[in-house]
Amino acid sequence: MSSIEEQIALIERGAVDCISREELLEKLKKSAKTGIPLKIKAGFDPTAPDLHLGHTVLLQKLKHFQDLGHEVQFLIGDFTGMIGDPTGKSETRKALTQEDVARNAETYKEQVFKILDPEKTKIVFNSTWLGKLSSFEMIRLASELTVARMLEREDFRNRFDTGKPISIHEFLYPLIQGYDSVAMEADVELGGTDQLFNVLMGRDLQRSRGQEPQVVLTMPLLEGLDGVNKMSKSLGNYIGITEPANDIYGKVLSISDELMFRYYELLSDLSAAEIEELKQRMEGGDIHPKEVKKQLARELTARFHSEGEARRAEENFEKVFQQKGLPDEIPEVHVTSSEPVWLPQLLVDAQLVKSTSEGRRMVKQNAVSLDGEKIQDMNINVEPEGAVLLRVGKRRFCRILFQ
Repeated sequence: MSSIEEQIALIERGAVDCISREELLEKLKKSAKTGIPLKIKAGFDPTAPDLHLGHTVLLQKLKHFQDLGHEVQFLIGDFTGMIGDPTGKSETRKALTQEDVARNAETYKEQVFKILDPEKTKIVFNSTWLGKLSSFEMIRLASELTVARMLEREDFRNRFDTGKPISIHEFLYPLIQGYDSVAMEADVELGGTDQLFNVLMGRDLQRSRGQEPQVVLTMPLLEGLDGVNKMSKSLGNYIGITEPANDIYGKVLSISDELMFRYYELLSDLSAAEIEELKQRMEGGDIHPKEVKKQLARELTARFHSEGEARRAEENFEKVFQQKGLPDEIPEVHVTSSEPVWLPQLLVDAQLVKSTSEGRRMVKQNAVSLDGEKIQDMNINVEPEGAVLLRVGKRRFCRILFQ
């Protein structure tokens, strides 16, 4: 293990809350003395099949703990996922089915190992213990929290004040998440800043059951490509970790210079000293901001693909955007039709958009090109002859081969 000072410095890098630093220091000292690693908990409800860079802020911090020799327990909330975390919601979440949760959980298991070491990661499911709780035990658990305490949460208070319904099961969510920490005997729990109420619940329940309370470490919510709102699929400002290498590389290059070093701090494997050196060199004019951003784009693209694909993505980007050329590899789709094809439908056939409504929206936004020409008429029909080159946005290409 590293020295206690080195561990604290890495653990606190980018963090917002540490409750409490003194307790963390004592736990680290005890771990160093006994040789027993700390149990680090982070929970993810499998509410969607794909993770984006915003999710990886916590994964990167888990990796820091792994690098320091501690035991990471990646909790998949297959039980809590069927309740739905009410955090930040203005209305009750739609409940997921067991099938939804199971399917999404499998993709999570595949994706997290793009960052975490599978040999040092313990994946657990909270249905293992929550599914065994009797109705008596659930009622006893519910007795440990008052309605007044629950209404201290801003989102619940706002819904209550505006007359929006709050379901009883939503009140149970923080309690159940806290109970996870009891079952796992967690030493440290990680969460986003929006999860502070929930993760503090774990401390309360551990204390009431005679366990040493966990340290709570919160990480900031990563801003998306717009530089304003948190990264979110619903806002379209995200970088998915399963996206093609060209897309990840190009999207990282599109972030602002101001946001770039926040991404470095929260996502990069570079040390704090190396990041500070980059910043000083950029501010001193020794290196152009674009080169600093390209280094970040290469690192993140390689993490989710490979070094080779990251290099090819960079070469493609330079060819397409700096030299105004075409990427070396353009996917081809064969389309059989004897009649002219409506352009939005052709975009769907090319898998460049998910629906014709999205296709119409892209045309309206002047983001669609046909054989290099911008298209502004969403009602255009393409003649089914030979081959045509479609482009959506800056990075999505497809060659349609009619037959």
